[in-house]
Amino acid sequence: AAAVVGSGVCAPGLLVGIPLAQQLVVTMVTPCDTVSRQRWTLGIRLNHGSVRSNVRQWTAIALAGVILAGISMPGLAADPPSSGSTLTPLYTPPTRLEPRARVGGALRGTDGADPEIQALVPDHVALTMSRTPTLNWFLSKTTLHPIRFTLVDNRSIKPLHEAPLPQPIRPGFHAIDLKALGLSLEPDVQYRWYVSVIRNPEAPSQDIVAGGIIERCEFTACLVEAGPELTCTPQNVVDNAHKGFWYDAMSCLCALIDAQPADASLRRMRAALLNQVGLHGVAEWDLRSLSVPVR
Repeated sequence: AAAVVGSGVCAPGLLVGIPLAQQLVVTMVTPCDTVSRQRWTLGIRLNHGSVRSNVRQWTAIALAGVILAGISMPGLAADPPSSGSTLTPLYTPPTRLEPRARVGGALRGTDGADPEIQALVPDHVALTMSRTPTLNWFLSKTTLHPIRFTLVDNRSIKPLHEAPLPQPIRPGFHAIDLKALGLSLEPDVQYRWYVSVIRNPEAPSQDIVAGGIIERCEFTACLVEAGPELTCTPQNVVDNAHKGFWYDAMSCLCALIDAQPADASLRRMRAALLNQVGLHGVAEWDLRSLSVPVR
C-alpha cells in the first residue's frame, strides 16, 4: 500500500506521515503555482519482518525530504524577525493624573549659545516599579556650564540629593542611575527631580531647568495589579509602557539604544513614546540623528 498526497496541497513543501505498511512514500509539493509545481516521490520497500531494522534508513530519508522541501519542523525556533521590523509601544498613563508635573518647555531650536534640556517624562506623575530607577534626560548641545542633579522628596523642603553631574561630552540622551548615586525611592512617595544647567552661580533664576515627578509603585501591589516586566527587551518596553510604567519602559529602551545605537527600529520606538507625551522636538532630533550617530 502507498500513502499519496494530492496535488492540491499548498505549502513550501509537505512530508507525508509513514504508515506501518509495506511501502513508504514521501510526497512533496513545491511551490503553489501550477506552472512550476514539482512533485517527488521517494519509495522504500519495507518487508513486514524488517521494519525495525530499517527505521534509521527511512527516518534519514524523511529528514532529507524535510530539508529539501524547506519545511519548518515543530519544536525548532523559527528565523528571527528582520532587523527592520519595529514594535510600537503605546503608553497608558495611570488613572490618577496630576497635570503639569514636567518642568521645561518644548524644544525651541539649538541656534542659541545655550543648550536646551528636557526630562524624558510625561507631564504628569509617572510610575516606576524600581527602588533605584534610572532617570533619562536630553541635552541639545554640549556646554561648558556645570550641570546639576537635584532630587526632592515631596514630604520635605530640603533636597534629598543635590550634586553636579559628569559633564556630557556629546549632545543627545543621558541617564542618571540612582543606584550608582546610592539613592533609593520609598513606595507610594512622590519625588521631584531636576537637571539644571548653571549659567550663573550667583543668579539661580538664570538656570536652565528640566525635570519631572516620579513615584514608585510598591512591588507587591504592582505585581498583583499590573504584572510588570522585570527584564529588558524591546517587547518588555512595549509591555511596561502599556501597563503605565513609564520610567521602566524608557530607561530600558535607552539602555538598548546605548548598546545598539544604529538600530533604527529602537530609535523609532523611542520617538513614538516621546511623541505620545508631547516631546515632539526631541523625537524629531532622535530620528534625524540616525544618519549621524551621537550616543
